[in-house]
Amino acid sequence: MTDQTTPAGTTGGFADTIAGQTGTRRMLLVWDAPNMDMGLGALLGGRPTAAHRPRFDALGRWLLQRTADVSALTENGGGVEPEATVFTNIAPGSADVVRPWVDALRNVGFAVFAKPKLSEDSDVDSDMLDHIELRRHTVGLAGVIVASADGQAFREPLLEVAGDGVPVTVIGFREHASWALTTEELEFIDLEDIPGVFREPLPRIGLDSLPDEGAWLTPFRPLSALLR
Repeated sequence: MTDQTTPAGTTGGFADTIAGQTGTRRMLLVWDAPNMDMGLGALLGGRPTAAHRPRFDALGRWLLQRTADVSALTENGGGVEPEATVFTNIAPGSADVVRPWVDALRNVGFAVFAKPKLSEDSDVDSDMLDHIELRRHTVGLAGVIVASADGQAFREPLLEVAGDGVPVTVIGFREHASWALTTEELEFIDLEDIPGVFREPLPRIGLDSLPDEGAWLTPFRPLSALLR
């Protein structure tokens, strides 16, 4: 693991500014874009419209409030600063399509770690975990918030962080995050429960929340996909 202080070994920018503030611990939010996009698509049965895309300005305000609440309880004189990073893959040829979204995130105040999607193994899980470990062993953590449903990658590392007495929160969709919902050491927050994140309610109908009259559960993909 590198000894840099910016996301996943990069240098410069917003993260260095915060790292230079002596005595400040980090309220760290890391967003697993590929996993969250996949989970949202599964709920919707396809690509989300503008009404069902997460609003990162609302997420940022929620993080600021959570940071302020934790900072108010700090007794050792050290401050708490928020830091939010979206980790994403960039498929070949998609840069022009993704650039406006990346620029919008950076304009809100989120850092972005972008990695080329060169193979099935080119995911960002290890980069997210390296970033958490780096903050944990340098500036220190006042809290960790991971937006992902990937329990295989994150459950054990997050339990290790929680074992240090650091509050750990998982953001996701309850339909895909039973590993976090059933783990006492982790707090789980459904993304839709954060105020203002979605412009309209998600069309969520699950087997545990069926209306009395029943409901149609549409297929996630057409039958013809079996022929591909």
